[in-house]
Amino acid sequence: MSLDNISHVGRPVPDELVPSRYAVPVGEIDVLVISDGVLTPPAESMATNADPAIRAAWLDDMFLSQDAFDWALNAVVVRSGGQTILIDSGLGEEYPDFPRAGQFVHRLETAGVDLASVTDVVLTHMHFDHVGGLLVEGVKDRLRPDLGVHVSAAETKFWESPDFSRTAMPPALADLARRASLQFLDEYRSHLRTFEEESEVAPGVVVTRTGGHTPGHSVVRMKSGGNRLMFAGDALFPVSFDHPEWHNGFEHDPEEATRVRLRLMRELADTGSLLVSTHMPFPSVGHVAAAGNLFRWVPAWWDY
Repeated sequence: MSLDNISHVGRPVPDELVPSRYAVPVGEIDVLVISDGVLTPPAESMATNADPAIRAAWLDDMFLSQDAFDWALNAVVVRSGGQTILIDSGLGEEYPDFPRAGQFVHRLETAGVDLASVTDVVLTHMHFDHVGGLLVEGVKDRLRPDLGVHVSAAETKFWESPDFSRTAMPPALADLARRASLQFLDEYRSHLRTFEEESEVAPGVVVTRTGGHTPGHSVVRMKSGGNRLMFAGDALFPVSFDHPEWHNGFEHDPEEATRVRLRLMRELADTGSLLVSTHMPFPSVGHVAAAGNLFRWVPAWWDY
């Protein structure tokens, strides 16, 4: 360990010991995965329609807690054609219920990404753990006045008057989601660049609405020089490969979300595209392979 990684009192600097960014080239497109930390929602929230015994067995098989499920919280910086694009922004502030997340703005700076250099933001959807970084005090003032925020029209329409009747979100989290989305719309409305189904944000960077998780949930596909990467937002979770039929408690249309993830996993397996997803373990870079009627996750080897 170098002296740069030792504090003045001789203790290691925690953030230097935990990887928080990972670079992936996609042809001429540069992709940087950045960790906002880890969320710990109740374990049952990942499979609200599952038999509790089967869910417990899966958690045991994965060496995971029966109480709180560790969810990585990943966002992405993309550089293409002279543009610097931020895809999602993490939780933002440190919430008491999620003390291990809310690191995104700090980790952007640590990665050498100046907020003033960001030309565009793409939101996969407007849940609080995706828009929160943009709501941190002082962030908007550091962003460019001509910043474009790309989000599907269906998403902004939904959050004007959100309906949580088909989710299994605890009331406190539903209230948090409602407040964060309305605050975001209020603060960034003049920056919104909405699209109906698909939009090319930069050369080789295309955002496409999938629906399911939220009405306007979208994924971002990157393609350059024959290389591909998909940022799948909240369409795919760690449990999706073994149990795509399990409903996530944050899904606003669980049945459609199941159809979306099956369709995306089939596409990923057929094309060989790399996958990065919000809640897959950091750095969340890997491939999807067919495994009979299901799919399996194949993490990419780290490139040092």
